[in-house]
Amino acid sequence: MKQNNRTILVVFLAFFSFLFTSHDTAAQKKKYKVTTVAFYNLENLFDTLDTPEKKDEEYTPGGEKKWDSKKYSSKQTNMSKVIAQIGADITKNAPTIVGVSEIENRTVLEDLIKTPALKKFGYKIVHYESPDKRGVDVGLLYQEKFFRVTNTRSARLHIEGKEDFFTRDQLVVSGKLDGDLIHIIVNHWPSRYGGEKASRPSRNAAADLTRSIADSLMRVDKNSKIIIVGDLNDDPNNISLLKHLKARKTQKDTKEGDLFNTTYPLFKKGFGTLAYRDKWNLFDQVIISEPLLNAKSGYKFYKTMIFDKDFLKKQSGRYKGYPLRTHAGGAYQGGYSDHFPVYMFLIKEL
Repeated sequence: MKQNNRTILVVFLAFFSFLFTSHDTAAQKKKYKVTTVAFYNLENLFDTLDTPEKKDEEYTPGGEKKWDSKKYSSKQTNMSKVIAQIGADITKNAPTIVGVSEIENRTVLEDLIKTPALKKFGYKIVHYESPDKRGVDVGLLYQEKFFRVTNTRSARLHIEGKEDFFTRDQLVVSGKLDGDLIHIIVNHWPSRYGGEKASRPSRNAAADLTRSIADSLMRVDKNSKIIIVGDLNDDPNNISLLKHLKARKTQKDTKEGDLFNTTYPLFKKGFGTLAYRDKWNLFDQVIISEPLLNAKSGYKFYKTMIFDKDFLKKQSGRYKGYPLRTHAGGAYQGGYSDHFPVYMFLIKEL
């Protein structure tokens, strides 16, 4: 498993040194604004209260996890530490937009953006309650001074013949990123509980819903700049991504009306965002519409990366290099998440 981004980052830093350095020729005097869009599965960010309509009993002081205010505060501190650093080595700023999953409610996000590490960025929240049986939702954090939200909605997944099936809604947020209209779809597709094959139809249905949302945006404006982020519980080469979402593997194969999976090249090189039973997966993905590749004005795609700093990893033992979790094997670890975040740089010529 190749879990070291240093080579990629060196090349990337060299590119941006070129962008921001003044040279003699007119062509080399171009300057770019860079912004970061990220996604992070926060792994069971629950408050300490027992909510009757949710299966959150284990995340209470008297529950299995002995989840008290001290552990909750530590979890929030850890999550904020990670988010504040994503892309900051390039932009000198936290991500402008952050999609998140596995959050219990809006309150945990309100507590998150008030932490010392994030408070200065002035994050705002978009959140809707989902019907998920575990009580977890998706959400969006955004820096209002750069991104102005114009419309939001929550899209529910209905599967014919499975009226008792409930999962996370898909969050659709539209807004102006420095004046550039951007649409973001935040996902947490159904899990592999019960086995990958048995649960596959649910993820295929989720992919169909995401594709229909993207298509509806492109019918209104074929040049729609769409960003799809989320924990998809499938790898980039699974049928849900290739046949249902119809996400292309390469930029050169991405034509008008298509979606490009910016994380596929990372997957092909062996990178992953989570590990299970000694196998790495890249479930956390960033997928974009064709106009973000070939935009003649405004923001366009530059690069997607995995945020896998050493402090996010186990440093010893059998699982050395794996994500350092809050809980593992039934024991409290005081770590971060079982997923590494993914993030994308967008650039805009000034």
